[in-house]
Amino acid sequence: MSSASLAVARRPHPDSARIAAISTAIALNLAVIVVASRPTAPAPLPTLRQISPVALIDLIKPPPEVPPPPDIEMKPIPRPPATPAVRVPRVPVSAPAVVPTSEDRIEAPPASPPTLLPAGDAPGVGAVPVEASLAYRSAPLTFPRQALLRRMQGTVLLRVLVDETGKPLEVEVERGSGYALLDRSAREQVLAGWQFQPAIVNGRAVRAWARVPVNFSLRQ
Repeated sequence: MSSASLAVARRPHPDSARIAAISTAIALNLAVIVVASRPTAPAPLPTLRQISPVALIDLIKPPPEVPPPPDIEMKPIPRPPATPAVRVPRVPVSAPAVVPTSEDRIEAPPASPPTLLPAGDAPGVGAVPVEASLAYRSAPLTFPRQALLRRMQGTVLLRVLVDETGKPLEVEVERGSGYALLDRSAREQVLAGWQFQPAIVNGRAVRAWARVPVNFSLRQ
């Protein structure tokens, strides 16, 4: 047998460059697989906006209950002592007749004696004036000319306060004549020019109220 036939067949050796390329490709594929197999990171949550705190509501406490006021004890008011009434005699007065004279003047009514009160009715110091019927010392009266022209006439009843000297202090119209002119004239004339006899009590003069009629009558 020839030496050529006895020779062992030789294997071809792989190319080193090819091996390097295959290794590189395998390494790259492994890297891609590793990267793809990693879990992805969760997306960041949006930032929560901070909510401002809500103001708390304070409940208003009801006011404390006011206790009812104590019961008021009603006491009777003491009555003042009664003042003894002063008994004053009332003397009715009738209207005296007056006659007009010339020059529109009227004669004074006939005089009557002053009133004398009993000792038991004598007023004390500071007492109210008595009621009396007084005589006239002087009673001039003039008929108002306007009343003559208008044909006014009538009787005015006056209430006159006379002092201890017989002078009128106050004159009030108690009952009018129906004409304000005659009422005013009678009051003014009695207060200005009339004189009376004062009331006498226990021998001394005192103040007194007297009703004095003044009659204005037209001549026929």
